[in-house]
Amino acid sequence: MAGFKSTERYIASRDLEVAVNASVTLQRPLLVKGEPGTGKTVLAHEVAAALGHPLIEWHIKSTTKAQQGLYEYDAVSRLRDGQLGDERVHDIANYIVRGKLWDAFEADATVVVLIDEVDKADIEFPNDLLLELDRMQFFVYETRKTITAKHRPVVIITSNNEKELPDAFLRRCFFHYIRFPDRETMERIVHAHYPDIRKDLTREALNVFFQVREVPGLKKKPATSELLDWLKLLMVEDLPVEALRTNEKQLIIPPLYGALLKNEQDVHLFERLAFLARRG
Repeated sequence: MAGFKSTERYIASRDLEVAVNASVTLQRPLLVKGEPGTGKTVLAHEVAAALGHPLIEWHIKSTTKAQQGLYEYDAVSRLRDGQLGDERVHDIANYIVRGKLWDAFEADATVVVLIDEVDKADIEFPNDLLLELDRMQFFVYETRKTITAKHRPVVIITSNNEKELPDAFLRRCFFHYIRFPDRETMERIVHAHYPDIRKDLTREALNVFFQVREVPGLKKKPATSELLDWLKLLMVEDLPVEALRTNEKQLIIPPLYGALLKNEQDVHLFERLAFLARRG
């Protein structure tokens, strides 16, 4: 089986390649943390493609419960069908709704499962999945059946570090933190997405981008996804590179800054600092 490596479309560090392949070898979930926009979710797509496995995505919300990943019992539909005299009501299995993990366990071949933004859910969510992810099986109480994985899936779990995850959960995972790309890596990422972009535009845009990230007090620093969106706009608008030219001591308000700064506090902060820099 082929291992995971960087591709033309996804630039991964050597440490990330090692982490993915180690988690596959150890058959442990890979827990990936990092700033929003650093490619954690896209990683699962790239791993699935590299390993030749289908991808099953489970995007977590604040209201998501661990049980939903296994199955849910639709009691309301059964009650309604009972009132209507539907014959289906006599078989409770008709009202068991399979979750993402059930789909993964029942798959005829190995799949990659993405549990995306696990830290959005209740703090008990990770612990509620410990046994199922360890044993690769769960019990359906309504039908009195045990569902066991035909093939152990490759599990990738992402977290934006919004809350601490339980120690028991962390012990069962292989962990990797995606560090924010340095300038050289970012240039490779930009080139992978926009192979025809002008070199002078890339150079000046990256100057501005990393300068914006270093502004103290920003609530949300722009990440890779914001940079790529911004560059796309700059290319569409065909702005002259002079509009971006800056130096280390001078802050400028970037054109189309709405692609980089995503809340009004950061916009106001940046405008004030740029004004003070000009006066200075």
